[in-house]
Amino acid sequence: MNDFIKQTGKKWLDRVAKNPKRFFIYSMIFLSVSLIGSLIQGIFFPYEKTFTIKPPVLYSNSGISQTTSSVQYTEMEKIVSELKLLKDKRDRNALQKADSLRIEFLFNRFQQLKNSR
Repeated sequence: MNDFIKQTGKKWLDRVAKNPKRFFIYSMIFLSVSLIGSLIQGIFFPYEKTFTIKPPVLYSNSGISQTTSSVQYTEMEKIVSELKLLKDKRDRNALQKADSLRIEFLFNRFQQLKNSR
């Protein structure tokens, strides 16, 4: 099998070396036909998913990053307002153990939101 492939390849190379013009003509015909076929396929039968890679949010011009920052800002405002209520409760000496855990959680969440901006 291996000798057959070598002999056939050698015959083709000998033919190409003897008739370079014919090889060039056949090659150009093949390339032209495949180009025309590719154009027809692209025009009449386009592939539906032309661009599947989504650019990172950092580089896109859409409002996605703006909406996430506004959501973060409103969440930070809620945290600040709740912390103010807990401060008033502390001033009245009415804090409980659950309140101190809540304060710690809110403070950590606020720091996460602040650092992610």
